[in-house]
Amino acid sequence: MREQLLALQEQALVDLAEAEGNALDAWRVKYLGKKGELSLALRSMSKLSAEERPVVGQVANAVRETLEAAFASKFAEWEAKQAAIQEEKETLDITLPGRTRSVGAEHPLQKIIRRIEDIFIGFGFTVEEGPEVEWDYYNFEALNLPKDHPARDMQDTFYLSEELLMRTHTSPVQARTLEKRRPEWPIRIIVPGRVYRRDDDDATHSHAFTQVEGLVVGKGVRMSDLKGILLTFAKELFGENQEIRLRPSFFPFTEPSAEMDIRCIYCGGDGCSTCKHTGWIEVLGCGMVHPRVLEMGGYDPEEVTGFAFGMGVERIAMLLYKIEDIRQFYQNDLRLLKQFASLPE
Repeated sequence: MREQLLALQEQALVDLAEAEGNALDAWRVKYLGKKGELSLALRSMSKLSAEERPVVGQVANAVRETLEAAFASKFAEWEAKQAAIQEEKETLDITLPGRTRSVGAEHPLQKIIRRIEDIFIGFGFTVEEGPEVEWDYYNFEALNLPKDHPARDMQDTFYLSEELLMRTHTSPVQARTLEKRRPEWPIRIIVPGRVYRRDDDDATHSHAFTQVEGLVVGKGVRMSDLKGILLTFAKELFGENQEIRLRPSFFPFTEPSAEMDIRCIYCGGDGCSTCKHTGWIEVLGCGMVHPRVLEMGGYDPEEVTGFAFGMGVERIAMLLYKIEDIRQFYQNDLRLLKQFASLPE
């Protein structure tokens, strides 16, 4: 697998050297797109052993960074060349004001989603997507939330009809995946996407936000497997010395359930205003998949088990980028977005 990735990198760089104009964008889609050759190659990582995946995952991340840097350099070179050609064609009028060229940038939330995807693809997960307009059955009932369940009050949402609504979490994709793949296992997926809830917008709440959820189903899956995956994820995202703790909690679709905290990334656990002087920051919820959810998905809970987890992307971004108000992600303020430009202005 390592040799395959390095060969892919070599061929991509050869093709990039010959690309010009529209061919540059075609190259980016071919090699770096969601359905590009690099993503296709990484899907086969699920066949690797547990010892091989972290090693190959590091190689995959290095290949992606190399190709992205090479593309950025080539694109800047091509733009400079085109600007020079255009300048030769135009007559310079020194009475006109100067023109600035705006450069687009990846949104900070998309940066976090891509980073999370890269980490879990390195673990052998695949990325799944689902509809934002969802049936009540998949959003609630298939996840052990019948119509009279009190936990529904915490996820009040926007209804389009009695049975059709804007999804309140990305968990419906878990139910759809179980239904689609039964009786096959193992299953290892993550699900990024936009979700909606009837909430008053303030510095930490929004009626629309993004989540990334994960699901693993297989023979002999245990709570210790969940903790191991989450600890490795935390170290990859927040730093090699990161620690986690799991606190008992309640979610209707998992049993047992837990909240995962990380050591405060600002004070290192000593206590500060961000962690409310506890030394810990809550980042996600998780637990073992409830047997009822497995049964409704067509699986025998006596034969297979699983775990699930879910995190708010805005929560992660606010921690990593030190942004104090969630609304700043959605106000299209260029003063914020320019801070995340991948190319200089």
